[in-house]
Order: sequence, then structure tokens, then C-alpha cells
Amino acid sequence: MDYNKARTLRKNLTDAERILWKHLRLRQFEGHKFRRQQPIGKYIVDFVCFEKKVIIEVDGGQHSEQVGYDSERDEQLGRQGFRVLRFWNNQVTQEIDAVKETIMKALSS
Repeated sequence: MDYNKARTLRKNLTDAERILWKHLRLRQFEGHKFRRQQPIGKYIVDFVCFEKKVIIEVDGGQHSEQVGYDSERDEQLGRQGFRVLRFWNNQVTQEIDAVKETIMKALSS
């Protein structure tokens, strides 16, 4: 696990990650605790709620070119019991209420 890389990523959130973090931090989702840029195995995930095993990834344009990698990564995390939610940057910046609703549904199930 690369804790130094995770620490660097925490200090350098993208604009979309920063917006979403404002909504996830301080247990704002019915008391669920989220961590940001958290190492899990060989991956660093954008956000995770360990209690509900929900991972949230915020993807920029580069992810459209690495679909295979992302699906393999999601599959491996799924085998560990995690549910991975993926949102595009523009969804977070332009449709935050819909994003929050999707996250809330995942936390409730």
C-alpha cells in the first residue's frame, strides 16, 4: 500500500472531488463516516465508507480511455465485498443532488 501517494492525493483533490467531499465529510450522510483517498489493497479509492462497504469514484476524462482497468479494479474490490459507485466530474459539479441521492440509496441497501 502506498500511504505516501494517498496522502499526496488527499492534499490535491480535483475540483469535483473537493465538491463531493464537502458533502461526505463530518458524517453528513445519516452519520456514515467516509474516508478520502484511502488505500484498499493495491488500489487507492477516492472515497470509502467502510461500515457500509461503499466506494465512490469520481472520474475525469482519462477514465474513458481506461475502461478495462476500471472494470477489473471494480471487480476486484467487489470480490472484497465493496460496492463501487462511479460518477463523472460533470455529474458531481452539475448534478450534486442526484449524486447524493444515488449515494444515499447505496448506503440504505
